[in-house]
Amino acid sequence: MSTARTDGGRTAHAWTWTYEGYDPERERLREALCTLGNGYFATRGAASETSEGPSHRPGTYAAGVHNRLTSTVAGRRVENEDMVNLPDWLPLRYRVRVEGACPGPWLSPDGPELIEHGQTLDLRHGTLTRRSLYTVAGERGAGRLRVEQHRLVHMGEPHLAAQRTSFTAEGWTGEVEVESAIDGDVRNEGVDRYADLANRHLTRWSTGDGADAGAGTVWLCCHTLDSHIRIALAARTRVAGRRGAAPRRNTAPRTRLTDRRAVQILTVPVESGESVAVDKTVALHTSRDPATSGPLTAATEAVRRAPGFPRLLASHHRAWRQIWRRAALDVPGEAGVILRLHLFHVLQTLSPHTVDLDVGVPARGLHGEAYRGHVFWDELFVLPYLNLHFPEVSRALLGYRYRRLPAACRAARDVGRAGAMYPWQSGSDGREESQELHLNPRSGRWLPDHSRLQHHVGSAIAYNVWQYAQASGDTAFLYGEGAEILIQVARFWADSAVWDPSLERYRVRGVVGPDEYHDAYPDAPAPGLDDNAYTNVTAAWVLTRALELSRALPPSRGQELFERLRLAPAEHDRWDDIAHRLHVPYHGGVISQFEGYGDLAELDWDRYRDQYGDIRRLDRILEAEGDSVNRYKASKQADVLMLGHLFPPRELADLFRQLGHRLDDESWRATIDYYLPRTSHGSTLSALVSAWVLARARRDEAWAYAEEALIGDVADIQGGTTAEGIHLGAMAGTLDFVQRCLTGLEARDDGLWLDPAPLPQLSKFRVGVRYRDHWDVDLRIRAQRVRVGVPGSAEGPVRVVLGDRESAVPPGTARWLDLPGPDPHGLDPRAGPVSRVSRVSRARGRRRR
Repeated sequence: MSTARTDGGRTAHAWTWTYEGYDPERERLREALCTLGNGYFATRGAASETSEGPSHRPGTYAAGVHNRLTSTVAGRRVENEDMVNLPDWLPLRYRVRVEGACPGPWLSPDGPELIEHGQTLDLRHGTLTRRSLYTVAGERGAGRLRVEQHRLVHMGEPHLAAQRTSFTAEGWTGEVEVESAIDGDVRNEGVDRYADLANRHLTRWSTGDGADAGAGTVWLCCHTLDSHIRIALAARTRVAGRRGAAPRRNTAPRTRLTDRRAVQILTVPVESGESVAVDKTVALHTSRDPATSGPLTAATEAVRRAPGFPRLLASHHRAWRQIWRRAALDVPGEAGVILRLHLFHVLQTLSPHTVDLDVGVPARGLHGEAYRGHVFWDELFVLPYLNLHFPEVSRALLGYRYRRLPAACRAARDVGRAGAMYPWQSGSDGREESQELHLNPRSGRWLPDHSRLQHHVGSAIAYNVWQYAQASGDTAFLYGEGAEILIQVARFWADSAVWDPSLERYRVRGVVGPDEYHDAYPDAPAPGLDDNAYTNVTAAWVLTRALELSRALPPSRGQELFERLRLAPAEHDRWDDIAHRLHVPYHGGVISQFEGYGDLAELDWDRYRDQYGDIRRLDRILEAEGDSVNRYKASKQADVLMLGHLFPPRELADLFRQLGHRLDDESWRATIDYYLPRTSHGSTLSALVSAWVLARARRDEAWAYAEEALIGDVADIQGGTTAEGIHLGAMAGTLDFVQRCLTGLEARDDGLWLDPAPLPQLSKFRVGVRYRDHWDVDLRIRAQRVRVGVPGSAEGPVRVVLGDRESAVPPGTARWLDLPGPDPHGLDPRAGPVSRVSRVSRARGRRRR
């Protein structure tokens, strides 16, 4: 495959991601995109020679390790829970002493001695390689020191990480002094706009060395302040090997300990042309780990038993090889390279190791501190991919939600509702973690945050329960924990719906939809909106599925569950009534985002684009001007159009028919045309949803949005947000865009349903999916055909439905199926003509970005 050269000095090959040169202004972005992890913990791709500073935000984060602190903001005490930045295991700095000279400066990419620099992320093998070349001054003139560092966070042994640093002397003889450390004096400083908030989460540090941990080992132990989680790291640093003359003196490390830092110092002689490698192996454990007597004992024992770097690297490669085998995705071109990078970061955050943890889906991965490591609704975009590759991980993530069901039920009771009210932002124990205030960097003002009114997160969780069960066939979960979640979310919606006799409809008032810009009516004294269409339609879907599941439960299980939940038969009747009579507002022949949306003022989009260029965060721009986005028909991200992302056209039409409305192709396309030019795409999820919807309605417009979704993080199109952590939902969503949207894949009714609609730019690709007990069903899409291959096994045939044709593909066979009805130009026959408003709005958007 040819390489693809893009902005920022980045070169992408099929399996590698390379940055040439050192760019301090882009370093924090590179740290995020070069993060290494294994689902248990992850470490940003920071330089080991430097400490935290304007260009660097080193960070190590363990899944589920949170702590709560209280800050004073705008005269108010505000409590926030954060994913904790753990002690830094990366520090390894070095300097040289040329024969007859004093020691030189500590070398780093930020110093004047740097000649060349580059780094490569190897996606296939899960390693980061950093290369630097420095000038070295001596009495006999200048020489050079070539440094190459290989880093891994072990995918097979989730508590281990290692890095090998090789030094090559060029034109000089002397010594390399290496200082390797575990630094416990760290804070959460990865997000600039959080600078005024409390950020020191660690306390009670202690350190030790080989006397109590094994020869050549140092350790550091500490606690989180409020959650009282114990954290221990142990490190072993040693000279691994030399090419050339044997060591002239002992290179065993010396130890220096303080209360917050454990350091090992090695002095290694080298001659010109000689290379020497220093290996650092680290173990990380916490008191949240299962099957350990204590984190310190576990960490020191793990380091003591860890093999040398070559064997660690080999077993790490083997673990990644097994992961990639289950995550098959083959898309040609640069899009395929970016998709592989997205998949790499999804798998580093949510791997098979996640199964053993009590964790959810962190919206920004384990890659940075934005959103405080909280769990939002991003699993709505993540689980559909995992369901068809790593269903055991999906089930574990749904288990996180089930264990917090009691907290969601308490939250509902606290506001006088039945059922479960899941929080918009979740953390360690399931309480609402959304901030009460948020900072507008443009105005410098702290503003009320009403995002906790996004109760549609409960519907997203219920949707994930249902989709997981359909894909996996896991009726044990569906009839157990899944049924409880669905029923309690349905109860919440039933108790939230209020009858309006004037409309003869049920209404849901005082909520916020996915848009997020609109959190109140103009000049209203209280936050919240009425009848958000997305919220109401998904609530009707939840009520319908809860009824269906209640009737499908085995009698003994149903009786047991209904008795325990005190579910009266009359509740089912009410669910059915509400599911058919929830209000969906309309205006001007299109679905209203919420009741009254059509009465809002139109925004002068051209003026704001001309004045500000990037208007993705239009809410901040208007607030800084003394205005409010609540006054305008302007959305942050896809809201109504999210319905087209969740539900295939047939199912969406059925839902609207159930609610008493006719949703045909013409009215849906009119709704798309209405909202696309009124959306600023201030969320990375918005372009993804727009591409998904357009791929089924206006195929020639879909690629511009798909491309934006693909490059959202790698090009950091939101201007600095990726440096604070990747957008996991958007990354996983692009994978699912290929896997389900372009194939039309649905796992339902004991079969795989296909309705391919490949884009011209993505008309040839392959995905492998796990469908129930068939571990690697191979789907290959071509312009006019689809191939379905089923691996050999003792299982029965896979039922495949394509259009109006049904096929059974036995294990050990493959079948090519012709796609139905493309026209001679390769356009989707379901796609109507492109409207002028869509064409013009996209052209304007491209010109002004």
